[in-house]
Amino acid sequence: MSLKKIIKPLILASLCASSSYTLAQTKVIYNANGYTPLYQGEVQQFTTLVIKNGKVVKLGSDTLKDSYPDAKLIDAHGNTLLPGLIDAHGHVIGLGDNLSQLDVRGAKSVDEVTNKLKVFADNKQGWIIGRGWNQELWADTRFPTAKDLDKVVNDRPVVLSRVDSHAIWVNSKALELAGITAQTKAPEGGEIIKDEFGNPTGIFVDKAESLITQHMPAPSKQDISDSLDAAGKHLLSLGITSTHDAGIDKTTWEVYKERGDLGNLPLRIVAMLSGASPDLDTMLKAGRYHDKNDFMEIRSVKVYADGALGSRGAALIEEYADRPGHHGLMLETQEKLEALFTQSFKSGFSANTHAIGDKANKVVLDAYQNVFKKTGGILLRNRIEHAQIVTPDDIPRFKALKIIPSMQPVHATSDMHMAEQRLTEKQLSGAYAWQTFLQQGSVVAAGSDYPVELANPFDGLYSAITRMDHNKLPENGWRASEVLSREDALRAFTLGGAYAAHQEFKVGSLEKGKWADFILIDKDYFKVPVEEIYKTNVLQTWVAGIKRYEKTKTENTTEK
Repeated sequence: MSLKKIIKPLILASLCASSSYTLAQTKVIYNANGYTPLYQGEVQQFTTLVIKNGKVVKLGSDTLKDSYPDAKLIDAHGNTLLPGLIDAHGHVIGLGDNLSQLDVRGAKSVDEVTNKLKVFADNKQGWIIGRGWNQELWADTRFPTAKDLDKVVNDRPVVLSRVDSHAIWVNSKALELAGITAQTKAPEGGEIIKDEFGNPTGIFVDKAESLITQHMPAPSKQDISDSLDAAGKHLLSLGITSTHDAGIDKTTWEVYKERGDLGNLPLRIVAMLSGASPDLDTMLKAGRYHDKNDFMEIRSVKVYADGALGSRGAALIEEYADRPGHHGLMLETQEKLEALFTQSFKSGFSANTHAIGDKANKVVLDAYQNVFKKTGGILLRNRIEHAQIVTPDDIPRFKALKIIPSMQPVHATSDMHMAEQRLTEKQLSGAYAWQTFLQQGSVVAAGSDYPVELANPFDGLYSAITRMDHNKLPENGWRASEVLSREDALRAFTLGGAYAAHQEFKVGSLEKGKWADFILIDKDYFKVPVEEIYKTNVLQTWVAGIKRYEKTKTENTTEK
C-alpha cells in the first residue's frame, strides 16, 4: 500500500500549510553564542542569525535585529549555537528498529544477555530480534552458542546481531527453521562457526547471516515508515539535522521517495542504495532522486568489501594476531567490485564502499583505479566507508584517486583495546588515521555508524578530539598523533559530511543562502573542558528555520 493512502490527507494539508507559513516568516535568533565553520576554512563567531524562507540571510551582532522590525525575535538566552550536525554514516531504519527491539548493548556476560532476553521474550510473540552483544566485553571472549539462548527461549526463533552487525547469534529453533545442519556450507564471503564435531554453534558471520535472515518476516512499508519516524525523533534530539543512510533496500527506497514527495521527512537524509540488493539495477534505472527542499537525496550506492574487526571478518593482508592463519573475509572479489562500480558510475551514481581491513582497502582502491581508467567516475566523490586499517602506503592513494575517507571517530575509542589484540603494531600503523588524512588534503566526513555505535555526535566529537574513553583513558589518547582539533572535528561533522553528499553549498555551515539548520546546546563547545564535550545536551534543533526539537525540563537525554 502506498504511504499516500496511509497518511491522512487533512493532517498532511494542515502540516504543509503550517510549514509554508513558518518557512516564509523572517526570524531573528539573537543573544546567541554562535559559531560556524566557513567553507573557506575559518570559524566565524556571531550573536545573531537572520533567517527567511528557511535559509540564512545574515550573521552579525545583536544590533542586527533592529534592521528587521517585522521579524519574529527569538532569544537564545546566551546558549551556544552551532550548525546542525551531519552524521555521514548511519543506518536509519536499523536505528528505528533498534529502539523497539531487544537491546543488549554493553552486556558484560552471556548471563546478562540471556536475563534481558528472558524479560523481553515474556512480552513478545513470534521471532525475537535484537542486537548489541559483544563478546569482547565478557570475561570469556569466545563466541557464545545457540545452547546459551536455548536455556531461556527454545520455542521461538531468536536472532541477535553482534554490535557491529557483522555476525548473528541464534538459538536452536532458528537453526531448525532455517534447515541448518553440519552439512550446511557457508556462502563465499561468510562463515558458519562450528564446534569440534562440525556442528553449527549458532554464530553466522557476514554473508552467512543470510542463511538465517532470509527466513525472517519482511517489514511492511508502514513498519519502515514508523522506524523512520522513531529514528528521526531520536536523531533530532541529539542535534543531528542530516544523516547519510548507508545501504537501503528497495522497499525502504520506495518509502523514502514517497515520504520525500509528501514533504514530511523528519530530517535530511542522504541515502545510499544497497549494492547487495537484488533490485539494484531497477533502482539505478530509476535515476537519482532529490526533493525540492533537500530533505531526501539518493545518488550513491553502498558497496560491501569486507566484514568487521570485532568478528574477525575485516580482510587483512597479514594474519590476525589472535587467530593464526586467518585473514578475514572479502565479501566481494575485485572483479565484482569493479563491476558494481562500473554499473553505478554509468547510472550517474557514486560508489561508497565499506572497507575496514588493510587488504579490503587496498583491493577497493585498486578497483576504483581500474574503473576510473576504463569508465571514468573519479569526480563523483566516491567514498570508502570506515577506512579503519589502511597501510601507510595506501593512504596517499585516497587523495590521488579523490576518494573521501568516511570515518567514525567513536570506532577508535570503542575498538582500541580489541584492535591491539587483533592486530600487530605494523598493521596498526595506518589505523584510524584521521589527522594523516586531513594533513594530506583529504576531506574527512565523520559519522557514528549508529546503531553499531550510539548516535550521539558529541561522543564522536569527544573521541575525535581526545582519542580517550569517557574515563579519560588512555592518558593523552590512544595513538594520539591522530587527534583532531575542535575546529577540525566540528568541520568533519558538518562541512565534511555536506561535501561528501555534494551539498556543501546547501548545508554544513551557517552561510548566506544555505538552509538554516542549527542547534542550541548547553555548553560552549570551543571553551568547555574537553571532558565535558560528550556531556553536551541539545536544547533545540532547527531544520530549514523550523524548530523540530526542544528539550523538556524533565527529559533525560542520556542515549540508550
